[in-house]
Amino acid sequence: MTPLDRGERTERPASLAAASPIPRTIRDHRIDSLRGAALLMMLADHVPDDLLNRITMRNFGFADAAEIFVLLAGYASFLAYGRLIDRQGWSTGIKRIAGRCGRLYFYQTAMTLVFVWTVRHWRHYEPVPEYILEPQLAHGYGWLWRILTFDALPSYLNILPLYIILLALFPLIYRIMKESAWVLFGISAAIWAVSNIDPRLTIPNWLDPNGWYLNPFAWQFLYTLGVLGALWASRHGGDLPYKRWARTLCWLYLAGAFVLCFPYEYWHVPSLRLFPAPAANGKSTLVPWRLLDILSIFYLVQSSELLKRFSGGKLGQALAMLGRNSLEIFSFSTVLDLVGRLVFGSFGTGIALQIIINVVGLTLVFVLAVPLDRSRQKAKAARNSQAAASRPG
Repeated sequence: MTPLDRGERTERPASLAAASPIPRTIRDHRIDSLRGAALLMMLADHVPDDLLNRITMRNFGFADAAEIFVLLAGYASFLAYGRLIDRQGWSTGIKRIAGRCGRLYFYQTAMTLVFVWTVRHWRHYEPVPEYILEPQLAHGYGWLWRILTFDALPSYLNILPLYIILLALFPLIYRIMKESAWVLFGISAAIWAVSNIDPRLTIPNWLDPNGWYLNPFAWQFLYTLGVLGALWASRHGGDLPYKRWARTLCWLYLAGAFVLCFPYEYWHVPSLRLFPAPAANGKSTLVPWRLLDILSIFYLVQSSELLKRFSGGKLGQALAMLGRNSLEIFSFSTVLDLVGRLVFGSFGTGIALQIIINVVGLTLVFVLAVPLDRSRQKAKAARNSQAAASRPG
């Protein structure tokens, strides 16, 4: 019996246990819903001129949707691959992880080629702002091998390569965790600390002298914390333990982050800052204030019974539908973001065009998610039926 099984069962008299089956627990959709919300925020954040990105979480705290994405990647890796390794062994788990990494690599490569091809053709008809395409990618095809080997990561296309590296490391992370969760935490925290002390500890990027924008040596700590968070939750029935003092500290930290980060100037309201916010956002090395921000949000979500019920409702399920199909939705959204940047750059950012771009973009995302989710559910039902049929009578 796994720790999760122990957390979901309750003691009952033997006579009652024999008379009635153990009740099934309600599925927890919070992870999928939170990931879906992160995907929508990325859709807005990656178009600098989009008015919707003025109300995403990056305006109200230190962290943004990228932190959610990576933290939940670690959490989901434990649930998907850690349990698979425990059930079917390391060989099966590693093969499944390798297959997933290959799929991620295919989507990353396809997005990059679509990205460059689209911008190059757009330039024949309309001027393209320099920030949309790095000059090194504007001519010729000598850069192609650099893209294929991740030696070059264009702007806005840097999160999937990070995820590929972290997922490829999951077997090692899980193996250390099986020996000692505290040893894993210590090693991961030490690497993160060194990368913050010396940002030169990174992977080179042909397009950026500072290396990978999302430094894997720093961001692995957030992924590892997601894995450890899933382990912790599995020992408490799928929830992070509800501690009033911990929730109070989280709310106080997020309130302070809000006061420092809120864009008072944009909304033309008096500033409440008692001292300036950090001059550098520290996203590349995942500085402590960003890390504490996302961990506070995650703890509040995963320890909340109210949000568990919300994630099972209509709005929560709409977000969860996106989260369950995150790779396809993220890739499609990245292409939509590129189109949005090109349209705004060529035709202006008037309110009418803002409404059209956002309504069309959001509609297309959900139009894609519906058939993807139906296909996923059918495939899952078929697997369950096959597994049930294969069990001895």
